[in-house]
Amino acid sequence: MYNVVDLFAGGGGFSRGFADAGFRVVLGVEIDANAARTYSYNFPRAVVLEEDVASISYREVERHVGKVDVVIGGSPCEPFTATNPRRMENPLDRLYTDPLGQLTLHFIRLVGELQPRIFVLENVPGIAQGPLREALEREFKRVGFDEIYFNILLAENHGVPSHRKRVFISNVKITPRRSKPPTVRQALAGLPPVDSGFPNHETVTLSSSKAERIAALRPGDALMKFKGASGIYGNFVRLKWDELAPTVMGSRRFVHPEENRLLTVREQARLMGFPDHHVFFGPKDSQFNQVGEAVPPPLARAIAEYIKDILR
Repeated sequence: MYNVVDLFAGGGGFSRGFADAGFRVVLGVEIDANAARTYSYNFPRAVVLEEDVASISYREVERHVGKVDVVIGGSPCEPFTATNPRRMENPLDRLYTDPLGQLTLHFIRLVGELQPRIFVLENVPGIAQGPLREALEREFKRVGFDEIYFNILLAENHGVPSHRKRVFISNVKITPRRSKPPTVRQALAGLPPVDSGFPNHETVTLSSSKAERIAALRPGDALMKFKGASGIYGNFVRLKWDELAPTVMGSRRFVHPEENRLLTVREQARLMGFPDHHVFFGPKDSQFNQVGEAVPPPLARAIAEYIKDILR
């Protein structure tokens, strides 16, 4: 069994896929207290360090877990995503000046110090565009990895019922097996009624005015739109039963295909492929963030299965 360390553990989506593929998840680093609690609950045998990755030493990791075979992590995407209207104009500033962007450099630092057999860094494709790609290649080469790959993967090609395009930067080429995704209808099937005691399946409170406007939405319509760095994006979108969901994000809410209400945390977690036994803690907004900022577990598992074959 191979040991996995998750440097941006969040609510545990990336780790969930590796655990389901038979890896031993031994340590997660997560600065947010609510996400750290979620991670600790769902991976009770793992050491959880509620700390900033920037302050973590490789000696601390090795002291807790010993040998590290695989290092994974999804560094903050806010500095690089086109949905962020405050994204820095100069691409290199997003990596070297933005404090959140600098956390990607700390991932590279720890990978260089730990020297795992394989590493996988997840982020939005914007992290690998233009001069940023060359900068990342240079930084990884500096810590001992001369050849890296920018693997662009679509979550819906690997059993996830929502659209999601991400880059997985690794020292190996990753081409995981494909699988057909379920529709929204299939993903949400079988859930008990809202507020029946099922984990993370409670009503999301709405103002009366917003509830009235939501009632008028047709499938595919958005209640509101917001401007990103390079485009307009919808929020409070009424889903279509027999299609994929749009990209799940931490701050994005979806409207039920038929009922005049927002999806619960559990329903949005299902749209990311989380199993129902994966429980989220903290205030509701934090739970939504943990879901939306995760690597979808079915995609994570497909990547893990592919990596396991390489390690063997």
